[in-house]
Amino acid sequence: MGRPLRPRGKLLQEDTRRHHRSLLLQQLFREGPASRADLARSTGLTRVTTSDLIGELMADGLVEELGAPAGSRVGKPPMLVGLAADSTHIVGIDLSNDDRMTGAVINLLGQVQARAEVTIDGASGQAAVDKVHRLAADLIALTDRPVLGIGVGSPGVVDATGTVIDAPNLVWADTPLSASLARAFDLPVFVANDANTAVLGEHTFGETGTGGLMVLRVGTGVGAGLVLEGSLLHGHRGAAGEIGHVVVDPDGELCACSRTGCLETILAVPRLRRRLAESEDAEEVLTRVGEQLGAALAPVVGTLNLQELVLSGPQELLDGSLREAVDRSIRSRTMPVSSEGLVVRASTLGEDVVLVGAAVLVLSGQLGVS
Repeated sequence: MGRPLRPRGKLLQEDTRRHHRSLLLQQLFREGPASRADLARSTGLTRVTTSDLIGELMADGLVEELGAPAGSRVGKPPMLVGLAADSTHIVGIDLSNDDRMTGAVINLLGQVQARAEVTIDGASGQAAVDKVHRLAADLIALTDRPVLGIGVGSPGVVDATGTVIDAPNLVWADTPLSASLARAFDLPVFVANDANTAVLGEHTFGETGTGGLMVLRVGTGVGAGLVLEGSLLHGHRGAAGEIGHVVVDPDGELCACSRTGCLETILAVPRLRRRLAESEDAEEVLTRVGEQLGAALAPVVGTLNLQELVLSGPQELLDGSLREAVDRSIRSRTMPVSSEGLVVRASTLGEDVVLVGAAVLVLSGQLGVS
């Protein structure tokens, strides 16, 4: 399951000081400005340790003093400190679209400051890697602030080192994307599967509850990211969530993975748009695909007792007849105790969910914040 996304306890033996910094940053990130005394109380750290660490974080430019709160009582008012949201920026890159690679410069609160994109134009293999490098360079040039790191959401199976083990649509196999970007730009680089990246974005900046969360990312391919009991689910060899290559129609179309009738062959954006263009009844097509998707997801919902299923991708395709059919199909195939509290919805972050999630990769990896 990996480590919890949001640190809670005040002691981590292998790196106590880094963990305590993360505790303070996490508190400011989630709750907003606070006094040093309040931070000490909320984290369980001593006032001396808190004051020392806040001084260190201010020197690093990550935290700033904001003055006394309005309406302070008689006596010396407390000095509030807060996250310096624009002191440093993050480069986020989304490779999940079928026709372009998109990127953004993002501040520490997940707010997009600038955007850039490059068209894919059929590029694959090393040519596609070169386009990622070009996009990263364009984005770095758009900010005058220090860059904390580069986060990338990539289709396919990605290991813990940021190597893309297999991404059929880009013809990548054992492609060391993180290492090549780190060498080129001398920055920390974090690469993860685009669906895992999307679920991090939704978990951190979306309107999520406290139960199990699945984000189904629909783009060039189809994949899922899951956060369960506060931790990102990686699975054996990092392939958790590769539901796009589960066969749902043995008599269906050939998939990029060489199998026949994978979920991706009916739901991936290029395939779904083509089917809609060929049909005279778009609602019927979307409803049928939603029913097939619901049938594929029902065992997952029944097994994990998820609270939220978030559909991420082109909303004109996903948020309507298709989403409603998914909801009905899951409920008809699971016990009420499994699906009674389930919410099936579109992402509140829209098409930025992977970009914002890429920023979370960097925030978590560099600052311990999510």
